[in-house]
Amino acid sequence: MYSDSKPYEEKALDLTIEQFLASVERKAFRMAEIATKNQSDSLDIVQDTMIKLVEKYAHKPAEQWKPLFYRILHSRIMDYFRRKKIQQSIFFWKKEPNDETDYSDDLIDSASDHITPEREITGAQTIEKVTQALKQLPPRQQQCFLLRSWEGLSVIETAHAMSCSEGSVKTHYSRAKQSLRQAIDHE
Repeated sequence: MYSDSKPYEEKALDLTIEQFLASVERKAFRMAEIATKNQSDSLDIVQDTMIKLVEKYAHKPAEQWKPLFYRILHSRIMDYFRRKKIQQSIFFWKKEPNDETDYSDDLIDSASDHITPEREITGAQTIEKVTQALKQLPPRQQQCFLLRSWEGLSVIETAHAMSCSEGSVKTHYSRAKQSLRQAIDHE
């Protein structure tokens, strides 16, 4: 009878992991897309992050998954930039096409049902300004801002996810907020 209960426990654990991954999938993709400005690379990064979490950390308690997931995501995004830098130095004569896709419609669709047309237009413009300003931030400031603001991670959790000190998190977050304010105010 014990052997029959073990597969059930494993299925319950897999279901829990699936639920967790489903809950972070969309935000993780958005974070990666903002950083890379490329949909297909973002999908690869998120998929790789999810696979790594399941393979290496499924046995960890569920409350540790979120910081671990975002640490892996951050590492994958930084790896992306390292690879890009190497590719650009080797293939300097090639230029990548810029994949600028507008996701503001998805964000508005998931907002409140009580939005008036005027508020919808204003909201779309604001979202577009923020998205464009986020894309202009250095990668570490982007990730710090997204982890703190979008994901609601604490300074300690963000430091763990980004493999840096709490002081660095505070500095990156402050600089990101300042840059975003300036970018939005000047448009």
